[in-house]
Amino acid sequence: MKSDFFKRSILSRQLWAFRREFFWVGIFSMIANVLMLTPTIYMLQLYGRVMKSGSELTLLMVTMFMLLFFGVMAFAEWLRSRILVRAGVRLDEALNSLVFTASFEAYLKQARSNVTEAFMDLTNIRQFLTSNGLIAFFDTPWTPVYIAVIFLLNPFLGCLSIFFAILQLAITWQTHVMSSKEIETANDASNDSYRYVQSKLRNIEPLHAMGMTGNLRKHWAERHELSLTKSESSLERQHRQQAFAKFVRYCMQSLTLGAGALMVIEGKMTAGSMIAANVLMSKALAPLDLVVATWKPFIQAKSAFLRLEKLLDEYPEKAPGARHQDPLGEIRLEGFTATAPGREAPILNDLNVMFPAGKTVVVLGPSGSGKSTLARCIVGVWPDFKGHVLLDGEPVESWDRLELGPHIGYLPQDIELFDGTIAENIARFGEIDSPKVIDAARRTGIHEMILRFPKGYDTQIGEAGGMLSGGQRQRLGLARALYGNPEILVLDEPNANLDDAGERSLLQAVAELKAAGKTVILVTHRSNILAVADLVAIMQNGRIVQCGHRDDVIASLKAAAVKPSAAPVS
Repeated sequence: MKSDFFKRSILSRQLWAFRREFFWVGIFSMIANVLMLTPTIYMLQLYGRVMKSGSELTLLMVTMFMLLFFGVMAFAEWLRSRILVRAGVRLDEALNSLVFTASFEAYLKQARSNVTEAFMDLTNIRQFLTSNGLIAFFDTPWTPVYIAVIFLLNPFLGCLSIFFAILQLAITWQTHVMSSKEIETANDASNDSYRYVQSKLRNIEPLHAMGMTGNLRKHWAERHELSLTKSESSLERQHRQQAFAKFVRYCMQSLTLGAGALMVIEGKMTAGSMIAANVLMSKALAPLDLVVATWKPFIQAKSAFLRLEKLLDEYPEKAPGARHQDPLGEIRLEGFTATAPGREAPILNDLNVMFPAGKTVVVLGPSGSGKSTLARCIVGVWPDFKGHVLLDGEPVESWDRLELGPHIGYLPQDIELFDGTIAENIARFGEIDSPKVIDAARRTGIHEMILRFPKGYDTQIGEAGGMLSGGQRQRLGLARALYGNPEILVLDEPNANLDDAGERSLLQAVAELKAAGKTVILVTHRSNILAVADLVAIMQNGRIVQCGHRDDVIASLKAAAVKPSAAPVS
C-alpha cells in the first residue's frame, strides 16, 4: 500500500513510479554487500584451513571461489549503478516538460524571478540519484549484518563495533543538526547573488552607457560578500566535522585491531579472525562514513526536491482546454478588474465593454492609464484579475492555448524576439511555412530589408534580436503577429519605434486586416492611427471612460477641448 508520502505531491508520485527500480537496486545492493564478506571468509580459510593443511589444491579452489564472488559483486554493483543512471534519465524525461511549463507559468505570474533555478534543481535531484551518496543509503542497512559476523568471531569485538557504529551515527546526526541549515542558507545567498547579476545583464547597454556598472557592482558585492561569508562558515564546519569523523574512523580501526590483538594474546581468537574482524569493522562503518562525506549533496538535493515539489504543486500541468471552433473575434470584458502584488489600487477597475468581431479598435489614454495591461488581459497573460474576458462568449482561459495561439497575433510594447533566424522568429519557432513567412514580411514592409541581409531569412538575429535596430525589431515582431493570418490581433504601441516608412506599412497592414474582417485591438498614443479605426476607447485611471464609433468619440473630444470664454466683467 502506498504511503502518504508518495501521494502528497506530483514529484513524489513520479519518484514512486520508480519503486521497481529502487527495489532492484536494493536486491543488487544485498548481493554486493553479502559478497563483501568474501575477503573475510577468504582470510579465515587461508589461516584456518590452507596454512594448516598445506594443500595447494585447497588454496587454488578457495582462490577460484574468491575471484568468482568478486566478479559477481562487481557485476551487481555495476548493475545497480546502471539502474540508477537510467532511472535518473527517465526521471528527467518524465519531469522536464512539467518543469519547463511550470517555470514559465511561474515567471509569467511574476512569482519566480529565475527560470533556470528549476532546471538546476531537477539536475541536482538527477545527479544525486546516481551518486555515491544514494548508494550509501542502500548500503547502510547492511552494517548490522557485518556487526553480527563480528559477534560470531568474538563477542567483545562485536560489542566494540556496536559502540563505534553508534558513535558514527551520532556524528552523522550532529552533522545534520549543525550543518543542514547553514548549507541551505549558503545556497540561498549564492543563488540571490547569481539572480541579481542575471537580472542586471538584461539591461547591460544603459548600465554601461550611463556609468552605472560601478554602483551596481557595490550592491552586488554586498550580496556576494554575504554569500562568501555563509559559504565559508558552512565549509569550515563541514571540514571540521569530516576531519573529526576521519579521526574517529582511524581510531576505531586501530583500536579494533588492538582489541583483536588482545584477544589473540589471551587465546580467545586466531590471528586470522583478528584481521578479518578489522576488515569487517571497516566495511561496517564505511557506509556511515560515506553518508557524512556526502551530506552536503544530500542537503542540496533535499532543498532542490522541496523547491521543485512546491513549484510543480503550485503550477501543475493543466488539462487541455475545451475544443472550440475557430474564433470569430468578439471580445467582451465583464466586471473585469486587474491587480498587481504590492499595489493597493487596481490597474484596471470594473471594466465592462464589448469589442465586436471584425472591428478595429484604437485604445487611447495617458501613460499609466492601463492600456498595456488591458492588452495583456485580452490575450490572457495577466495573472491577477477578477471578472471575465470572454472570447466569442467563452472565457479566454478555457481555450486550449495551443489551439488558440495560431488565431491570435500579439505585439507587446517591449518587443521580445528570440535567438534564432528571422524566419524562425516570424514563424513563431514552429514549422516554417515559407509562403506565410514571406507574406507576413511583405505586409509589414520588411521583405526587401530582409533580403539585403547576407543570409536573408536565414540570418541569425542574436539573443533578443540584438543585431537589429529598434524599428527593425518592432516590424519583425509585427510580422510575427501577422503570421498565419490570425483572427485577432492585439498590438501594443506598434508604431513606437517606426519611421515614416514603417508607419505607412503599419497603416496599410491594419487597413488590410480591417478589410479582411479581422478583430484588431490597437493600443497607441498617436492620434494619426485613428484613420483606420472603427471604434475608439479612451482610458483614464484604469477605466474606459468613453467607447464608441470613431467619429462620435472624436467629436466628443473636440467638444470637451473647447472651453467657454470667461464672462465679461460688469
